[in-house]
Amino acid sequence: QVQLVESGGGLVQPGESLRLSCVASGRISFNQCIVRWHRQAPGNQRELVVGISNTGSTANYADSVKGRFTISRDNSKNTAYLEMNSLKPEDTAVYYCNAICNFMNYWGQGTLVTVSS
Repeated sequence: QVQLVESGGGLVQPGESLRLSCVASGRISFNQCIVRWHRQAPGNQRELVVGISNTGSTANYADSVKGRFTISRDNSKNTAYLEMNSLKPEDTAVYYCNAICNFMNYWGQGTLVTVSS
């Protein structure tokens, strides 16, 4: 069984930063997985924020987070990260980690990020 566990969410003020982590465990070859971060704000559909290739060499960002968010991964730790800077109230959402591994699709339970003054 494969598990993805996100952590690092919380309440911050506009302009502040957070770092989310996603740790994979179980029968997974993490270094063969594409990893994506999605988010879902209340009343909205889930949206793709960023994805990173299995080696970490390539990342693609949504326009709304370009220049503010940075995705990275450490395959030796089965972990992906999302560094979020200059946070805005509109970044408030539940953030989900998603690993796509040899056509298998895994999701974490999500971590809540609230940006409010």
